[in-house]
Amino acid sequence: VPQQGKLLITTEFGKMLVEPNEICVIQEGMRFSVEVFGETRGYILEVYGAHFELPDLGPIGANGLANPRDFLVPVAWYEDRQVPGGYTVISKYQGKLFAAQQDFSPFNVVAWHGNYTPYKYHLEKFMVINAVAFDHADPSIFTVLTAKSTRPGVALADFVIFPPRWGVANNTFRPPYYHRNCMSEFMGLIKGHYEAKEEGFQPGGASLHSMMTPHGPDADCFEKASKAKLEPERVAEGTMAFMFESSLSLAVTKWGLQTSNRLDKSYYKCWEPLKSHFNPKCK
Repeated sequence: VPQQGKLLITTEFGKMLVEPNEICVIQEGMRFSVEVFGETRGYILEVYGAHFELPDLGPIGANGLANPRDFLVPVAWYEDRQVPGGYTVISKYQGKLFAAQQDFSPFNVVAWHGNYTPYKYHLEKFMVINAVAFDHADPSIFTVLTAKSTRPGVALADFVIFPPRWGVANNTFRPPYYHRNCMSEFMGLIKGHYEAKEEGFQPGGASLHSMMTPHGPDADCFEKASKAKLEPERVAEGTMAFMFESSLSLAVTKWGLQTSNRLDKSYYKCWEPLKSHFNPKCK
């Protein structure tokens, strides 16, 4: 998920130029290299035990969310050259990295066929589904890709986005509601301002809410949304936020917690101004 800078990804199947607001998936066992142009950053998710696929659409039917026609695969391309000692192929085995030297290009595949390919997808192609009467639909309506687990309805990993869209629900608190979840939620921001936390969450940043950890909009977002006139409005204009969601528990490295010196230790304070508005006499 590039957030800043283009990626030129070379694979055995061909090349993909992947820019911010696009994503790419490289399948297990595929050899690839990544070229960057200037300052570059983004997000990577590695999934074990399943492949990403489109979510089941249920009553949505044939069309909606991420449509198959919008996924792009490389055009066949090959590199027929030898460089003495010039190629290092790094492979992962049992959680460890191993390197092997070879003098011929690993991208010497002239042609290919089949459906086990790398691919890319532009997030603006996502067809948003939303509530048009009242209430707040489950965020699964924003699922682009899912890697299913053996438990139905609970994924090893979901890739979810929160793109620009219309909000029209009546008698409804429109931002994400406060919740706990059986999933771990890793949020990232590609561009713009995340609607549930407009201050302090910058593009290239991330948040992690572990399973069963309560979370939701910050106090400023709550006040703004609670007093807003409920009329049709554009939500998240100029923004693209995403989420890696997993039924597995995620740990943060020592580099992320300490060495990077980027941890927001006062993050929890964004909820402290929230007050109880409960009135048992209100009907």
